[in-house]
Amino acid sequence: MKKRCALISVLLSAVLLSSCGGKTSDVESEGANSSVETIELTLWTFPIGNWGNPTAVASMLNDFHREYPGIHVSVEYLNYDNGDEKVNQAAADGTLPDLVMEGPERLVANWGEQGWMVDLSELWESDTAGEIYDNIRDACQHGNGEYYVFPICMTTHCMAINYDMFREAGALSYIDEETHTWTTEDFIKAVQALHDYAAAQERNISAGIVYCKNQSGDQGTRALVNNLYGGTFTDAAHTYYTVDSEENRKALQLLYDLEGIIFEPSFSSGDAIDLFCRKETAMCFCWNGSLEVQQTINHPELDFEVFPMAFPTDQGRPKLQGGIWGFGAFDTGDPERIAAAKTFIRYITENDASYTRAVRASSYWPVRDMDNLYENDRLMTEYSIFMPYMGDYYQNTPEWSQARTAWWQMLAKVGEGADIAEAVKDFPSPE
Repeated sequence: MKKRCALISVLLSAVLLSSCGGKTSDVESEGANSSVETIELTLWTFPIGNWGNPTAVASMLNDFHREYPGIHVSVEYLNYDNGDEKVNQAAADGTLPDLVMEGPERLVANWGEQGWMVDLSELWESDTAGEIYDNIRDACQHGNGEYYVFPICMTTHCMAINYDMFREAGALSYIDEETHTWTTEDFIKAVQALHDYAAAQERNISAGIVYCKNQSGDQGTRALVNNLYGGTFTDAAHTYYTVDSEENRKALQLLYDLEGIIFEPSFSSGDAIDLFCRKETAMCFCWNGSLEVQQTINHPELDFEVFPMAFPTDQGRPKLQGGIWGFGAFDTGDPERIAAAKTFIRYITENDASYTRAVRASSYWPVRDMDNLYENDRLMTEYSIFMPYMGDYYQNTPEWSQARTAWWQMLAKVGEGADIAEAVKDFPSPE
C-alpha cells in the first residue's frame, strides 16, 4: 500500500484541480442574467468516490453556480449504513431532497417503484444520452418505461487481499497474480493456509468476514456466494430470485464450514473494511478502486499492499457485480424546482469538461465511450482489469428492496447455524 500512497495523492490532486475549471459554454445558461429569486435545491449524495468529499463537490458546484446564478444547490452527504433510512423518513415527512446521487438499485427498483422519482425521459433524448452504453440505459429504465436515473459512472466491484499476509502464510500460490483470479479450490486452500498461519502466530486474525448487519455492501457477499459454484441471484429475465438453488446452498455451506471465515451479524461492510485496513482480517469481500483511494485517506497508517481480486469461481470467468451511479430527481411537487434539478443534471452530463470532472471525482469509469481518463494512472489501470468480468446487472428486479433485506437476514441465520435449506427457502420473489 505504501507504494500507492503517492499515486493516490496525485489522483486526488488531479480531481480537485480539474474540478476548478471555468464556465461551461456548451450548456445553455438559463437565467444567467436574470434577477429572479434564486431557486434553492438540495442534493443528497452517497459516498461515491469523491462525491462524498465536500471539498471536491464544492469545486464542481462553484462552477455550476457561476454558470447558473439563479439556482443554488446545497449538499448533504449520506452513508450506506443509514442513508436508506434517512430517505425513507424524508419520504414519510414530505421532506425529500430535489436531487439524489446513487444507482438504479435504489432510484429505479426501490424509490422509483414507490413512485417517488421524476421521469427523466426527456434527458435521454439528447445526443449525449445516445452515447451511453445500452446495458447502462436498460438498467436506468423502470418496467413502466420511465427513466429514474441519468448515469454518470460505472465500475465492477471486487474483493481484496492483504498481499503481505498471503505471502507470509504461503498462500500466494493460490492466486493468479496476472489475471487477479482464482478458483474455488484454491480459495479453500488459501483460507486454510491463513487460518493455520494465524494459529501459529497466535494472532486473532480471520481469513475473511461475511458481514450481515444491513444492506451496506451486500453486492460483495452476493458475488462471493454466486461465484463459488456458479449460482445466480435472479433469472436471466430479472423476474424472480434464484437464491434457493443447489449452487447457492452449496456455497453457503462451504463458507459456514471453512475455518477462518466468520459470519458476523453485528458487522456492516464498513466494519469489515475497517478491520481489513487494520490487518485484522486477510480478505475484504467489499472492495473497488474508489474504495482503495478512500481507505488510504481514512487509514494513513496502512503499511501493507492491497491486492484486488475477482471472486473465486469453480467454472469459467468470474461474474462480478456492476455498479452504476448517477442522478435522480425526487418528485417534490414543485415544477420550478424539478426543472432546475434537470438543468443541474444537464450541466453535469452534457458538456465534456464538466462530465469528465464528475467521472474523475467518482474514481470510476464513464458510462459512454470516451478517451481513457486514467491513461497515466497505474491504480485505475490495475482496476480496469476487472471491467471485462462484469456480470449481469440484476439490481432492478421487482421487489429489490425486500430481496436485499432478505439477503442479509438470511446470511445472519446461516451464521447462527440455521439449516441452510430452511434459511433460503422463504426468500421473497415476485409473483
